[in-house]
Amino acid sequence: MRKERVVIVGGSSGMGLALATELVAQGTEVTIAGRSADRLEAVDLPVRKVVTDVGDEQDVERLFKTTGPVDHIVTTAADISGSYQPIREYDVAAARSAIESKLIGPLLLAKHGAPVIEPGGSIVFTSGIAAYRPGPRGSMVAALNGGLGSMAAALAVELAPIRVNVVSPGWVDTPIWQGVAGDAKDETLAAMAARLPVGRIGRTNDIAEAIIALLRNGFITGTVLHADGGHRLV
Repeated sequence: MRKERVVIVGGSSGMGLALATELVAQGTEVTIAGRSADRLEAVDLPVRKVVTDVGDEQDVERLFKTTGPVDHIVTTAADISGSYQPIREYDVAAARSAIESKLIGPLLLAKHGAPVIEPGGSIVFTSGIAAYRPGPRGSMVAALNGGLGSMAAALAVELAPIRVNVVSPGWVDTPIWQGVAGDAKDETLAAMAARLPVGRIGRTNDIAEAIIALLRNGFITGTVLHADGGHRLV
């Protein structure tokens, strides 16, 4: 029996790296893709590494020409730091990278990845709590994360029997927070931890386990799985 094959876009750091680590430990053949060759090279795991800009269609097409057949495609890629802006002063150009990584990228992964997905396979996108608990300056992030849920539902119908789902993390301690909160990162995360029903901020492994649940359950499609520590409730 051949090994399971999974492609993880955004697999060189944060939630994507945690997912790659867990899948490798389970005996899965993993390909990680990302824009930074240096970050990919720094990953100390027995995985295939492909430099890919998920917002560039030629790059995405090239990625799947190198992978051959796969069982699952996951994207955790997000470049959202430039998208947090007050609406009255909004600079759309500064948010282009967020739009490409969070919305256009997943669309391209479905377009070019679906033809190589084996029977019983799936696609998992990563959205986030901003779609359900938006804050000031976060209109673009809320829209992009909310849009992924709608996109997955539509693709679950169009690409069936390929399953298409979304995992929606709450606040997770990843490097992206340094760009969002800067020196106030630790204080900001601690304040949220005190509010959450689970009493802590998410860990990257929490999200990896949620994604794996979606990969393994063949009866879930068109669904948003909330791994947010109860954030939607407070």
